[in-house]
Amino acid sequence: MSPYLVIVPVVLLALGAAAGWLRWRLRIVTVTGDSMQPTLVPGDRLLVRRTPLARVRTGDIVVHAYPNRGEFASSEVAGDNWLIKRAVAVPGDPVPASVAATLSVRPGSPVRDGALIAIGDNRDASFDSRTFGYVLASELLGVVLRPIRNGAH
Repeated sequence: MSPYLVIVPVVLLALGAAAGWLRWRLRIVTVTGDSMQPTLVPGDRLLVRRTPLARVRTGDIVVHAYPNRGEFASSEVAGDNWLIKRAVAVPGDPVPASVAATLSVRPGSPVRDGALIAIGDNRDASFDSRTFGYVLASELLGVVLRPIRNGAH
């Protein structure tokens, strides 16, 4: 029996497993709205690494699911329901004054465990934590590694 009959299937299996892991770990998301302008513009594609909340840092651009709670559960969102925002406070950081009333907490109170606060760079055109409150760890897809610019700008 040729050793290639054993080696080739093992190598192919390993390559398939590695490709599957990368597909799960990395995701490409397309920007559809204006909430992150001028940092990101509609049409930009983003390489996103799935990241647990514990590894998100203040200032990271995060991708998270549209909040599926309360009055926002029936709202429609284009695309695959991802929102792209900047993490402005992570667990233990002080809650910004602009979000405190939405969360029913005092400004400067610590962000609770299991959640973060995310706000768009274009605050006048952003649906974000100022409206829906915390982004829960279960809603977090990951952190943007890098944008892949479209040819329009």
